[in-house]
Order: sequence, then C-alpha cells, then structure tokens
Amino acid sequence: MESINQKIQITFPKGIELYMKRDDLLHPIISGNKFRKLKYNIEEAKRLGFATLLTFGGAFSNHILAVAGAGAEYGFTTIGVIRGEELESKIHENPTLVKAQELGMQFYFVSRSAYRDKESLSFIANLQKIFGNFYLLPEGGTNELAIKGCEEILTNEDKQFFTHVVSAVGTGGTFSGIINSSNEKQQLIGFSSLKGAFLSDVIRNFVVKTNWDINDDYHFGGYGKVTDELIEFLNSFYNQTTIPLDPVYTGKMVFGVLDKIRNGYFPENSKILMIHTGGLQGIKGMNFALRNKNKEIINYDEN
Repeated sequence: MESINQKIQITFPKGIELYMKRDDLLHPIISGNKFRKLKYNIEEAKRLGFATLLTFGGAFSNHILAVAGAGAEYGFTTIGVIRGEELESKIHENPTLVKAQELGMQFYFVSRSAYRDKESLSFIANLQKIFGNFYLLPEGGTNELAIKGCEEILTNEDKQFFTHVVSAVGTGGTFSGIINSSNEKQQLIGFSSLKGAFLSDVIRNFVVKTNWDINDDYHFGGYGKVTDELIEFLNSFYNQTTIPLDPVYTGKMVFGVLDKIRNGYFPENSKILMIHTGGLQGIKGMNFALRNKNKEIINYDEN
C-alpha cells in the first residue's frame, strides 16, 4: 500500500525541498510503520494456523495498540505482556491500554525486572503454560518479516526522485527496511529516539548497504522524554503544515531535519523525504502527563 508524499510548504535555502510520506494515514488504528511491520507477520500467523498473537510493550506502546487493532481486524485473540505491575490498577488512566482493551486485548502485567527477561526461553515457556500456543511478536515488532514489510515504504518513484530519506529509529526495523530498498545513491539518516550508540550495530544485522547513518543528537534526553522547546516546535509545525507529529519519534526527527537544514548540512537542491511513522495515539498519554505538570500540551486533531 502506498501513502502520499506531502510537500512541506516552507521555503528553505539553497533550493532544498522537503516532503513527508504520510504513513500515519495508512490505517486509523494500525498506524504508520506498525502497519508495515505487521503485514507479513499476520500472513505468517494465518499460514501457520495460530489463533492468538502475543507481544510485549510499555504503558503507551504504539505497538501494543497496533497489535490489538490487527487482532480485531483479522480475527486473532491478542495478549499484551505489559511492563509495570502497578499499571494493572490504572488502566482507566491510560488511553493506550483503554483502547487496546476495547479492541479485545487481554493484558498480562509483569514487574520491570521480570520484563527484562521477556526473551528468555523460560519466560516464553511460562507464557505458553498460561495462554497456550501463540504467534510471538517481539517488542516493537521488529523481525525479518517486519523488515520485509518496511521494504515497501519507498516506491520506485521515491528511489529516483529523493536525494535523502530520513526516518525516526526505535528498534531499527523500519529504518533497516528503508535501507534495504533504497537507491544506493540516496543518503539515509536515522534519527534515534534513544540514548546510546548501539542502534548501528542492531541495524547492521539486517542490512548490507552503507549509504546510511544514525544521528543521536536529537533524543531530547532519551526515549519518551520531551522538553518545552520540543513541544513548542510540534505545535508550531502543526500550525504551519497541519501535519501532527508524535513527541517520541517523528517529532524529534523533524526537529532534527529542520535544524540540520538551518546549519547547512544538506547540499544545494537536496530533495528530502521524511517518513511519518505514525504513533499519534501516544499524544493523549503525553498530554495527560503534561497537564499534570501544568505544561503546554500538544495540539492535534484527535479525530
């Protein structure tokens, strides 16, 4: 499935043009890169005869909600293993978990220490004792089939027209798929939402091309962290373009791209494609936290 490339109607120096691939509009629930990541996993789960999907995530996980949505749409039972036992009594305060529950997802809450062992054979075996057979989706959804789906983000036209492709990076699956399908003459930049330089090593497990780089200058303190400057930027960009940005991934990436344009990073006449990976459902949870701190909230159309 293709999504539109929306030109950003801002005049940039040196003849630079900036576009946004609106993958956030692909599906109302299974949004953005999650739609791509789940596509072939859903096909595989059906082929193998599984009736249940099980996955992992935190309190405001885009992936948890997307899997719940996929289960509702394609007829799977869904189970979400959620990090943080204390959340079990606070589901009603969490818009992500409320929506996932409405879509039929069953939750299994575990402590943060137990969650760290979620990939161990003993942890998985215990889940199988409790829930029976299930198709296992990793936290964040990144596996070989997810990367195959993300290799469909760039169209043939994208590969010829754009000099640069940029994306937010979380677990590395989306960016790996983009790298694999890119034109080797293109320059790809992944903007990390996490602290630390480990992502490049993760991505190298899935790609052979070398036309890419990870930038970790715009994480704003780490995963899920925001600043007043970032919130002001998200609202300013929305007012200018009507494109909503999530504060965890895409918002930080767009901030970084515009900053690098201002600082002369991109050559003359660059044509830059930014990938909107969705995640807008997380704005509600972030705004809940911002209101509690009497901070400016993120403006967007909830419909």
